[in-house]
Amino acid sequence: MSKRRADGIGRRSLLKGSAALLGGALLSKEMEANPEPRIQNVNTNSSPSKLRITDIRIATVQKPGPSPCTIIRLETNQGVSGLGEVRDGASATYALFLKSRLLGENPLNVTFLFEKIKQFGGESRQAGGVVAVEEALWDIAGKVYGVPIYQMLGGKFRDRIRLYADTVESKDIKTYAQRMKERKEQMGLTWLKMDLGIDMVSDTPGTVTGPSGQSKWESTLLPHPFLANEVTNKGIEMLVAYVAAIREAVGMEIPLSMDHLGHLGVNSIIRLGKAYEPYNLSWMEDVVPWQYTELLQHITNESPTPILTGEDIYLKEGFVNLCKNHAVSKIHPDISTSGGILETHKIGDMAMEYGVPMAMHYAGLPIGAYASVHCAAATENFLACENHSLDVPWWQDLVEGVEKPIINKGFINVPSGPGLGITLNDEAVRAHLLPGTALFEPTPQWDKEHSADRLWSMAPPRKKENIA
Repeated sequence: MSKRRADGIGRRSLLKGSAALLGGALLSKEMEANPEPRIQNVNTNSSPSKLRITDIRIATVQKPGPSPCTIIRLETNQGVSGLGEVRDGASATYALFLKSRLLGENPLNVTFLFEKIKQFGGESRQAGGVVAVEEALWDIAGKVYGVPIYQMLGGKFRDRIRLYADTVESKDIKTYAQRMKERKEQMGLTWLKMDLGIDMVSDTPGTVTGPSGQSKWESTLLPHPFLANEVTNKGIEMLVAYVAAIREAVGMEIPLSMDHLGHLGVNSIIRLGKAYEPYNLSWMEDVVPWQYTELLQHITNESPTPILTGEDIYLKEGFVNLCKNHAVSKIHPDISTSGGILETHKIGDMAMEYGVPMAMHYAGLPIGAYASVHCAAATENFLACENHSLDVPWWQDLVEGVEKPIINKGFINVPSGPGLGITLNDEAVRAHLLPGTALFEPTPQWDKEHSADRLWSMAPPRKKENIA
């Protein structure tokens, strides 16, 4: 090899080595100045380890009817915000009084913060605030890391989420059957549900046996078995006539479920389950309160029509009891009650182990609907999710960033954008605010709400010793 070539190689090697040393020194200085780890796809406008919650703001939307829904927006010090929804009929206070427990926390610590606030949730509407916060935390996390929520749950099993829905009932059998047929044809639904309770026949003498003169408390708040209401053979025949007409109208191919049977005794529920057997219903819903595991197990064992419950249950533990004992054929959590996105995903995974399928209840705005979509996409044993807003013309106007129409031939497509994958249309939200409320105003009045939150006893603080 010539001296010139050897010198050339030497010079090139020297230059490469110098560049490497210089680059390493520069990188080292950069890391010292900015110790934030480099994570691919992270929102470059955020610094994850330094992210902090600064505010909770609300917007309460008046749905058609008496039950408003509240959207919460969780603000941070870096301009990244997250959306959540307090379910219909629940007060925004359920979310706002959590604010003092969240200020200054890193919203990416989703599980830690859920564990911190879940004690303030409860059955049915009482869980609304905890869940809204949990949804907003996931929305922020997805935006920061640039991935949809379902991806953070382990990925998706499906690209679109099947919906089911009911329609306005009618005591006229032909009218009710026609409405169910139109619901199927107009919306392209592949799963239907009907409300069919004893109130549909109780005006006819000889259909229902029960004590007269019940107070409002007795008729609405006492659990089903304590009202002494039983349906007669005549009542069962009339109810079966509705089911037969609806099946004739929509066909036997489409799954058909039933809800709102009324407060009946256990034996009446079993008799109805047997009478409906020829019509192959997917389920009868909430036949007795979910806490009565042994009664549900007895009904499930005796009724050829499947039994389902779960929309009022908070956290996984109640579902474990039902699934482990095979007290129901299917479960039915509502993401706004059950504890949020991750808790509902855990519920589904647990039920899968016991061979129990999971449908989902939902009756709110698109924010919670899309939270349900992400959970359903990532949960293997999912069947279908309820939607109560098919007749609300402005429902889908509240959000942007997704395909329209949102509900397309009975499905919602799983969004691919970060977090929930949606943005709010502030003008549309403003147009449907509950009268007397505002759009996402600061809430400093909730900054210092405080109580001793620990669930177990604490030792008293040590007294300072007097030192002579």
